[in-house]
Amino acid sequence: MTAPATTQQSVAAGRRRLVVLLAITQTVGYGAMIQAFTVLLIPMSLELGHSRTTITGAATVSTVAGALAAVPIGRILDRQGGRLLMTSGSVLGASAVAGWSQARTLAELYLWFAVIGVALALSTYEAAFAVLVFATEPRHRDGAIVAVTMATGLATSFYYPMVGWLETQIGWRATLAALAVSLAVIAVPIHLLAVPDRRAHAGHTARNAGVPVGDALRSARFWLLSFAFVVQTGAVTAFLLIMVSYFRDVGYSPTLAASMPLAVGTLQLVSRLALAPLARRYGMAEVTTVAFAVQALGLLALPLTGAAVMPALLCVAAFGAGYGIGVVARPSIVADAFGVARFASIIAVTTVPIALARAGVPLLAVWLADWRFLVLLGGGTLFAAAALIPLWTTGRPARQPPEGRGP
Repeated sequence: MTAPATTQQSVAAGRRRLVVLLAITQTVGYGAMIQAFTVLLIPMSLELGHSRTTITGAATVSTVAGALAAVPIGRILDRQGGRLLMTSGSVLGASAVAGWSQARTLAELYLWFAVIGVALALSTYEAAFAVLVFATEPRHRDGAIVAVTMATGLATSFYYPMVGWLETQIGWRATLAALAVSLAVIAVPIHLLAVPDRRAHAGHTARNAGVPVGDALRSARFWLLSFAFVVQTGAVTAFLLIMVSYFRDVGYSPTLAASMPLAVGTLQLVSRLALAPLARRYGMAEVTTVAFAVQALGLLALPLTGAAVMPALLCVAAFGAGYGIGVVARPSIVADAFGVARFASIIAVTTVPIALARAGVPLLAVWLADWRFLVLLGGGTLFAAAALIPLWTTGRPARQPPEGRGP
């Protein structure tokens, strides 16, 4: 076997190992800091003596805190790589979940969730995607991101029954303590040992081009891309929140209404499986545009289906196709449009408006309550699809010497 072939096999093995290990850390991170909250909402509200709405405010605090931390975290990621940040984020997350388990007042709960928001920004998808973009060759980038998101999405679904069972056996506080230990024992050493260190990161970025952050922010491409994903993310968040109640309002039984999200999950999985080969053939921006348009048409057509189950299922499946692709497409399109060298800083700038959309659009949808929210979400997503069209002909930026890069 020749030396180049051996080197290629070693690189491929390292890439696969990084993907597997990041999928593990993302699973335990999201499971402990996100999924557990949904399952433990009722026992927390009962013991702390506050309404579910008030307790849910902790999730909003977490979102805002993570958004505020995103930009400085992105700058550090670009300069130093992900090892120190992701390891610190796992330590911080484990400490915050342990603190959450001991919260006695609403103020304490909100405080710990502010810390959780920062920990999520440091150690979950945004940071993991940056590590993959830095460490993976462009032809393997989409497949690596898809693999991590698919494995994480599937594995975290098991946290719901697991956390629910633990809560019935040992109570919600002990359950959180156990999750904190699992996060510390699993994620911390993996991030410390498996994520490329600062020297390896410097080697990766030295071999790749990148547009300075200031130039990116002055380009129309950046604002079109940001608009598309802010609007689409807001629509996804709002529809997922009120989907079950909408179907109950139009006449579905509680059981059938609660089963409709299964169509979203199924098409989310199918669309991600198809994404990497389609993106290689047609381009990520092109495939994402079509997926967003399909999602928009599903939302716009849903009010016309009334109580007919099969047409409604098709509409919900169309929504799921766009939902599945959106999470994966954003880092890929940012990397294609602006290069690798300042990837984390550029994508972090979009995090703040996306967080605001996640918080604000569902409130507007709940206020509208009826078919009008579907028209609003569908129309917005259609505009999001149109905003991506100018990026179709955008190639990767030409290689620049390291000294030519901006801050």
